[in-house]
Amino acid sequence: MKRKFQSITNALVPASAVILLLLLWQGFCMAGVLPEYMLPSPVQVVQAFVQDFSLMVSHMWTTLFEAFAGLGIGIVLGFFVAFLMEQFTVLYRALYPILVITQTIPTLAIAPLIVLWMGYNTAPKITLVVIMTFFPITVGLLDGFKEADPDAVRLLKAMGASKHQIFVHIMLPSALGHFFAGLRMSVSYAVVGAVVAEWLGGFAGLGVYMTRVKKSYAYDRMFAVIFLITAISILLMKLVDVMQTVVMPWKRAEKEAHVK
Repeated sequence: MKRKFQSITNALVPASAVILLLLLWQGFCMAGVLPEYMLPSPVQVVQAFVQDFSLMVSHMWTTLFEAFAGLGIGIVLGFFVAFLMEQFTVLYRALYPILVITQTIPTLAIAPLIVLWMGYNTAPKITLVVIMTFFPITVGLLDGFKEADPDAVRLLKAMGASKHQIFVHIMLPSALGHFFAGLRMSVSYAVVGAVVAEWLGGFAGLGVYMTRVKKSYAYDRMFAVIFLITAISILLMKLVDVMQTVVMPWKRAEKEAHVK
């Protein structure tokens, strides 16, 4: 009973904060602090969301395809590079500084170059998503590999286990928590990266929709699509949490034991 009450309280606090923010926003708009064409009220945003919902959904599928395609490639590439860097120390020392450097380059600076090189189709969007999602996955896995229990590794070596068996039974399970932490960041980066790439050119996608409504000064529709992108990112992050619970059931058991 106590645990259920705590979970309800934990859900009510952020919900109350969001509701309070929306009420303040509506109050500022009704008081005329800013003109409606610059800051539409939440009511106007909801109306625009309902009116353009079918159009936004049609653009959403394009953005999701680009995001998931880039995220999938980023995950596979991240696993491959992290595995190689873990197996070969020289490769780790050579590649890690390059990985860090790639994250210091602003996305908006490199996106026009990618579009210039690859055109206005889906390829540059997917490439930008790969660049944005590759780093959290790779670094998360590397950090997880380092936290593998050395005693367990030595035990398996003493029992004659191969490097592959040690990796599968010790290294990989120890890295799962870090992997899902990186994946939680990457799913939001994937959507944002696809939208940013669509700003620079394209024929469909939420980023294309945003540029069109911005040019027509329809800021109520601009806020509506921003809320849609936010909702998609939050939903994907929650989906990652569900996946982590399924893949790592022992973490859920540890959490429940801690609450008790």
